[in-house]
Amino acid sequence: MANHSSSPSLLCASFNQDHSYFAVGTRDGVRIFDTNTGRLCYERAVGAFVIAEMLFSSSLLAIVGAGDQPSLSPRRLCLFNTTTGAALRELNFLTSILAVRMNRQRLIVILQDKAYVYEINSLTILDTIDTVPNIKGLCAFSPCLDACYLALPASTTKGSALLYNVMDCHLHCEIEAHRSPLAAMVLSSNGMYIATASEQGTIIRVHLVSDATKSYSFRRGTYPSTIFSLSFGPSKQLPDILAASSSSGSIHLFTLGFASHPRWSKRSSGFLGSIIPGAVNDVLDPAYHHVLHNAVSAGVKSHAIIRKVENVTNSSSSELLACRAIMSVITYNGYFQEYNLSIDAQNELSWSLVREFNLLTATMDKAS
Repeated sequence: MANHSSSPSLLCASFNQDHSYFAVGTRDGVRIFDTNTGRLCYERAVGAFVIAEMLFSSSLLAIVGAGDQPSLSPRRLCLFNTTTGAALRELNFLTSILAVRMNRQRLIVILQDKAYVYEINSLTILDTIDTVPNIKGLCAFSPCLDACYLALPASTTKGSALLYNVMDCHLHCEIEAHRSPLAAMVLSSNGMYIATASEQGTIIRVHLVSDATKSYSFRRGTYPSTIFSLSFGPSKQLPDILAASSSSGSIHLFTLGFASHPRWSKRSSGFLGSIIPGAVNDVLDPAYHHVLHNAVSAGVKSHAIIRKVENVTNSSSSELLACRAIMSVITYNGYFQEYNLSIDAQNELSWSLVREFNLLTATMDKAS
C-alpha cells in the first residue's frame, strides 16, 4: 500500500447496484467511474456533494449538495440525467437528507427521524416510516424486486434492526443482532441475508431475512474498531464472501457456506461441518476469517466491495478447490484500489494489489 495522506478528500462514495460503476462526491463536484476499467466516465464540477447514488448503469443520478451554496442545499434531492445534463425532478425536505437508495421501482430517502418510500417513476410517496434518531443515516437496501427490503436501526441503545418490505409497504421483522448500537449493516443483493456490526466492532453477524434467524457469527478481532463498510459478494447463493473495512486499516474477509464442501470442512469437521441457520455458536471458526493487514491507512474511512466471486470445483467430485474473487476499495483520502484474492483448498489466502489510482486526478481521456 502506498503511503497516502490520511486527510479526507471525498465527501461520499457509492457503488451502483451491480458494482459496475461507482460515484464519488468531492468539494468540487461529482465523478462517476467504470469499475472494470477505472475510466472516469462523467464529471460535474458545480460544488460540493455529500450524496451521489446511481441507478444501475442508467443515466439517472441522485445527488444532494453539501450546503456550501444555496443551490446545493442538503435538504434538496435532485434526480439528474447525466446524459442530457438536465435536472429531472427535485424533492425538498424540512431536514437534511442523510442517505438515498434506489432500485428500478423504489426510491428511499433517509432523514434523521424518518424514512420515505417513493415509486421511482412517478415520485408518488408510498410510505413514511418514523424511525429512532438516526444521525448517521444508517440503512441497508436490497435492490432485488422479489425480496426488496429496507433495514433501519430499531434502537439507539442496542443493535436491533427493523426490516421493511418496501414493495408491499409493511414491516417484515425485527432482528436483535447486538448488545451495542448498530454501526454498519448490509443486505445481500438478493435480499436473503443481512450482515450487521455494532459500535463495538468485534462481532459481525449474518441473519437469514426470511425468518430472522442467525446463520453466521464472526469475530473480527479482540479490540474495538469502527466498521466503515460491510459488503456481500455478488453470488446469488452461498458459498460467498463477506468483506468488512474498519478504522484499523485492515480489511476482513469472511467465507460463508464453505463448510458444505467436503474438502473445506476437513479444517473444522466438528462445528463447521454442521452449520444450519439458527444453530450457530457465537463465534465461527477462525479458519474462515482472513485479513488483509494495512490495506488502508489506519483511521481513513474506506468502502470495500466484493464484485466478483468464482468458485473452482472438481468436475468429478464437485469438491471446492479454490475461491477466487476481485475486491474493489474506495478510500476517502481519494484512492481506488483493486485486489485479486484467492482462497485455496487448504483455506489459505493469497492476494495482490493489481490496480491503484487517484480519484481526484484521473482524467476522462483514458482508463486508469
